[in-house]
Amino acid sequence: VQLQASGGGLVQAGGSLRLSCTASRTFGYYGMGWLRQAPGKERESVAVISKSGGSTNYADSVKGRFTISRENAKNTVYLQMDSVKPEDTAVYYCAADSSYSDLLNAYPDYWGQGTQVTVSS
Repeated sequence: VQLQASGGGLVQAGGSLRLSCTASRTFGYYGMGWLRQAPGKERESVAVISKSGGSTNYADSVKGRFTISRENAKNTVYLQMDSVKPEDTAVYYCAADSSYSDLLNAYPDYWGQGTQVTVSS
């Protein structure tokens, strides 16, 4: 599965940004997630969504501010980022895995080229 993320950029603190990720083929068999990695920090799982979209999980640091969703018919997953903070600055990666736990643990089978998100204070 090839994954292409887009939508990153520069945003002011308190603002919003929407990331999108399109898969190269039908990804209804996979859970999907967004990971991020800031300079000098470990990669972390930000948000995960199940194959059907019926279950989601979020890192404590983004709960209530970020929303993950998916459109299987379009092979696309989204990350709506609201009330962003400077500490959200990182490269964000789209990820896919048949194992939900692997996504939660930030060790997916597939992940794509990242998109930079920079939040200014």
